[in-house]
Amino acid sequence: MKKISIKSWALDDRPREKLLLKGKRVLSDAELIAILIGSGNREESAVDLAKRILLSVNNDLNALAKLSVEELMKFKGIGEAKAISIVTALEFGKRKQFDDKTSIPKISSSIDVANIMQPLIGDLQHEEFWVLYLNNSNKVLAKHQLSKGGFTATLVDVRLIYKRALELSSVGLIVCHNHPSAKLEPSQLDIELTKKIKQAGVTLDIKLLDHLIITEKAYFSFADESIL
Repeated sequence: MKKISIKSWALDDRPREKLLLKGKRVLSDAELIAILIGSGNREESAVDLAKRILLSVNNDLNALAKLSVEELMKFKGIGEAKAISIVTALEFGKRKQFDDKTSIPKISSSIDVANIMQPLIGDLQHEEFWVLYLNNSNKVLAKHQLSKGGFTATLVDVRLIYKRALELSSVGLIVCHNHPSAKLEPSQLDIELTKKIKQAGVTLDIKLLDHLIITEKAYFSFADESIL
């Protein structure tokens, strides 16, 4: 079967030209990916190849963003450079979403924390432990990745949490970590760590306001569940 090149299409149907003439919002997800990869293979145009990649993840962009360079390269016509282009574009989108969320002026509830942290760690396949440092108006002074671990655990040095808090003159903090397993229930280790962090802040007069367990679509708040 002979491939029909995008260049032979009507002008309005070419993704790049379509973007210039009609704007980015009219392009489908497949057309946007086709622009990224530039070309398809001998049997497929770039758009058809993009459609096939999307179909493999049920047209779910969040699932697409989880594919590695190696997994993308399994598609005929996707080499390392094209795979890197796709991964890079999706990572930029994720970071933009994160930046949008961090415009929240202050933390008033656990959902504010979840809105900030979910785009950042909710869909990761490994655990990360983050700290949000707050001033006396509950405004976020800084966010900091304390540690990065494996699929089931990450190491946390409580001393480093409060070292940074003192440097920032923070009066409160919220800790967060993700569960790649998507299970929201805190483990016994999670509970013990939370108590340890809370107790360490007592003598420094720095209050632990909450601990959130984040998954891709939900979260668990120790404060909301009255177990802080």
